[in-house]
Amino acid sequence: MHILHVVGARPNFMKAAPVLRALAAHSGVRQTLVHTGQHYDAAMSEVFFQQLGMPQPDHNLGVGSASHAQQVAGVMLAFEPVLLENKPDVVLVYGDVNSTVAAALVCSKLSVPVGHVEAGLRSRDRSMPEEINRLLTDQLSDLLFTPSADGDENLLREGIAAKKIHLVGNVMIDTLVRLLPHAKDHFPAGVPSPYALVTLHRPSNVDDLPWLRELLAVLAELSEQLNVVFPVHPRTRQRLDALGSTQSRARLCLLEPLPYLEFLALQQHAAMVITDSGGIQEETTFLGVPCLTVRENTERPITLTMGTNQLVGRDLQRLRAAAADILGRGSLLENTRLTHNHSVPLWDGHAAERIAQVIVQCPVGSTRG
Repeated sequence: MHILHVVGARPNFMKAAPVLRALAAHSGVRQTLVHTGQHYDAAMSEVFFQQLGMPQPDHNLGVGSASHAQQVAGVMLAFEPVLLENKPDVVLVYGDVNSTVAAALVCSKLSVPVGHVEAGLRSRDRSMPEEINRLLTDQLSDLLFTPSADGDENLLREGIAAKKIHLVGNVMIDTLVRLLPHAKDHFPAGVPSPYALVTLHRPSNVDDLPWLRELLAVLAELSEQLNVVFPVHPRTRQRLDALGSTQSRARLCLLEPLPYLEFLALQQHAAMVITDSGGIQEETTFLGVPCLTVRENTERPITLTMGTNQLVGRDLQRLRAAAADILGRGSLLENTRLTHNHSVPLWDGHAAERIAQVIVQCPVGSTRG
């Protein structure tokens, strides 16, 4: 059996690494890795491959940054000849980035079975490009691997046949479980505790420069109570440069993007995390670290009902109040952390093994129709 994996951005790498490893344990499985080049600089791509122990890609499509339409079209044009050359039995796509839907579209047109890892997540906000990618990819897929039960419910509601849906758990947590013991050796030098960890990259946040300026002012206020550590995504860095001011304070620390192990070490020991990332909502839930999500909705509602996540939207007063509440708990935080939290079913480090079992045992053609 020949499995072809398509990855394009950092979250994809973290999801694909355990699946590659799990499938490699099965005899008779050949694997090909295609990197679309959606994330193209070394800090965002190559270092992740190294730390995750992933093989070098067999193909790098070199698509790079562009508008949504250009990026999707670029991946489709570059991926089609690779697909025709390799003739895989199944193509696995990951998450909700442009590379994911682009590869799924090409496979669908050429009648190549598609498996979607992290299927069924829904924010119900179609203004988010990722939501469109999720909806379309799931409709095109033959095997849908969901991280939590709400994903199954969403897919069934949308008319996906139950035989296509497999509740396997969260492959992001597989990577976290495997690498967490190594993170302690990668804590970034010079970061003083206690600290809040901040990540922001969504266009709806960072492209709104007046709002971004106000958020920076709130972070500067927060830095008067504890250090604020902010590894800055390249897109966000461009917007900060456009503002011409980063509200510099001694305890507001702007860093370059961090490799996975360094960032995981920061997450594990943070007093709180302020983010607009989907995957970080999941990781903080597993680690038991309070997470404030600067979005009006989340495609991962299980992190709200069973985890440590709170939605504060783009309401900076709510962000101030929620941060103050976390700080008010003080030393209680360490006593309430749910380190290696297994309260979310199947978030146990073995999701990729379940995916591999389904793929090697399930005739993919039987899910069609």
